Parts: sequence; C-alpha cells; structure tokens
Amino acid sequence: MIKLPTGEDKVRQVRAMFDAIAPRYDLANRIMTFGLDRGWRRRAVSLLRLPPGSLVLDVACGTGDFCRDLTSAGHRAFGADNSRGMLAAARTAAPLLQADALTLPLRDGGVDGATCGFALRNVMDLKALFAELARVTRRGGRIALLEVAEPRSRIVRPFHSVYFRRIVPIIGGLLSDKDAYAYLPRSTGYLPGHEQLFEMLDAAGFAALERRLVGLGAAQIITGTRL
Repeated sequence: MIKLPTGEDKVRQVRAMFDAIAPRYDLANRIMTFGLDRGWRRRAVSLLRLPPGSLVLDVACGTGDFCRDLTSAGHRAFGADNSRGMLAAARTAAPLLQADALTLPLRDGGVDGATCGFALRNVMDLKALFAELARVTRRGGRIALLEVAEPRSRIVRPFHSVYFRRIVPIIGGLLSDKDAYAYLPRSTGYLPGHEQLFEMLDAAGFAALERRLVGLGAAQIITGTRL
C-alpha cells in the first residue's frame, strides 16, 4: 500500500494536486457522480437552516460550487481555498480568498454558518479545522460538512468499492490527471468514522450533531450547531 503524505508534505502535495486538476475539476465531478453532487450540496445548504441573508463561509471552496448554491438560497456567501489554481478556475460571483483552512483570516464569531465539501480528507489536522470552524462561527450558527462515505448496504457496498477505487481513477485519468484521481480514493484513509468525527466536533464546541447519508450511502452530510 502506498503511504499517504502527512504534515506539511501533505499540504504541499494536496495544493499542487488541486492546482493541476482545477481546469477540468467540475467536469470530472459531474461525470463521476452522475451529476448527483449538485443535489447533495443543495441538500447540505438546506440543512444549515439559516435565514436568508446569513453570512456563510465555504471552506475549501474550490471552483465555487457551494458558493453558487448558497447564493441561490439567499445567503451572503464567500469562500476560502488554499489552491490558487482552483480559485482561478472558480465560476462564482461570491468573494473568494486564498487561505489555509486552519488559519482563516476572519474574526471570532464572524460568520453565521460554514460549509465544506469533500475536503475533510485534505486538511493536515481535522481537530484544528473543527476548532477553527468553531472560532469563526457565531454561537447558534450552523455548519454542514459534505464528505464521502461507505454505503451501509451489503449489496451496494461492493459495487461502490469497485466504482470508487477502480473506475473513478480511470475516468479521472482520461479527463484530467491520472495520479491525482488515483490519490483521491486512497485519501479516504485519512477520514475517521462518523462517531470519531462527532467526538471531534463536540470537543470543538458543536452540538445537535446529525449525519445523513445521500447517494445510496456514497456520501454523508454532517450538520451541527455552534454552542
């Protein structure tokens, strides 16, 4: 098994990888998820349960998918990402800034809510990420985290495994960068189970934690309220 990078080496490699795949990132996502990822993001936005006009940060915003959905829902969206290439390829009118998710240049309690799509695996330290989200989110504010998951169904699970771990890298290689899309399925090795994620979020200061599976269990949406 190929060893996954850690620490600052992980930060550098992940940033370089997303810089490289940025131009065709959206196309690859639409094809690999059969377009279902758009519905998952809209569901996550609705689960924020924030009133229109709320200021919502999308962490690791990439090309701005979440920002577009947040704006469509009537929120004041803005995004932050560590990849200059992804920001350059962004397709959103929302303000974007280049920043490390673990050291956001925002004041304490400055946002009403935050989202994050498929990026928990890519940060250097999950506990530090959750602590930073707690710092910038006001009391009573909400978060919605969209991430991959393992289907519960014993029937679906083997088909999902073959598709995600073997077919996705082939599609990614044809559309974009072979090495990057070979890494993405392996990066699930960074992701703890949802019970451990709940423990981390609870320790960071989030309550009313809930987890919803979407896409036959291929993805999960975790929501919580800032205490």
